[in-house]
Amino acid sequence: MTDATSMIDGEFGIYRVAELKPQILALVVDIDEPALDLGNVTEMDAAGLQLLLFARREARARGKSLHLTRVSPIVQDVLQLAGMSADAFEEASA
Repeated sequence: MTDATSMIDGEFGIYRVAELKPQILALVVDIDEPALDLGNVTEMDAAGLQLLLFARREARARGKSLHLTRVSPIVQDVLQLAGMSADAFEEASA
């Protein structure tokens, strides 16, 4: 079983989702226990949240769980606005 963590730095929003989507999708497809380190995310918007939810859905479709290993305060805020938390992200329904 392989595991890997991909780190997202800086902005995680509308201006970067097209760049980040293939990287995150490859992580979910290729890794047995995919994880995202969001500890260095400085900005996040609804597009970033949508990409996280897409990645979680794709992981689940493959019988996996997408783990969030670190979460910056801005990511925590966005998740909270969406009615989620980093701890419950893996368990929350898609």
